[in-house]
Amino acid sequence: MAGSGSTRRVIRPQAAGQARPDTLFIACSALGKEVNAIINKYGWRADFIPLDSRYHLYPMKIEEAVEKCLNDTDGDGYRRRVVVYGHCGAQNLDAILACHAGAVRPVGPHCYEMYGGQDLRKAIKEVPGTYVLTDYLVQAWDKLIVRGLKLDRYPKLTRVMFAHYKRMIYYAQEESDALVAKARAIANSLGLELVVRPVGYGDLEPRLVAIMEGRPQPGADAEAADYVYPTATGPVRL
Repeated sequence: MAGSGSTRRVIRPQAAGQARPDTLFIACSALGKEVNAIINKYGWRADFIPLDSRYHLYPMKIEEAVEKCLNDTDGDGYRRRVVVYGHCGAQNLDAILACHAGAVRPVGPHCYEMYGGQDLRKAIKEVPGTYVLTDYLVQAWDKLIVRGLKLDRYPKLTRVMFAHYKRMIYYAQEESDALVAKARAIANSLGLELVVRPVGYGDLEPRLVAIMEGRPQPGADAEAADYVYPTATGPVRL
């Protein structure tokens, strides 16, 4: 699959005389802030390529963009390339990674599970019509959901697309009254109950640490877990 556009690589600063980083992170921009924070927290020397979160509206574009990044960096000397995505509807993602040396991703079906972990599994079994928010999705709601799904142009679609939902759970990465207030406004606009659960980086952080240290990732059973995640048109089994 051929991607389009150029690869925008963020070269992280390093001290004079240091060897070039041997790790490249390729991450959905919905996780970019948190991935960068984790890199800085542990002092990892790594380069970083963010990919447009709007590809989630067309999952084939995730596969195309990731494959292009891997193709573009195949000869750049990275020992490890960490692709920070769940499946996210891109069902061929693991097959693409398998074709490139040193390419690996954190386990899990999507970023909501990376943050919510076992609590998410429990939540969607308790209330199958549960819509999940993260810091990024709260901040990007108007761009990604309202305008991205053209709900601003066709407001009657809102009722149709959210007809299966009964509540929202906001897995918060940082403590922010402003983000909670916006999440509450989003839930109220859809007539949904809001549950706020501060989780920080959830399982994303220990999974990235395990990758960097060459250890098995925690929560590896998430790949086979019976996750049912509701979409705008109804539940989808992942």
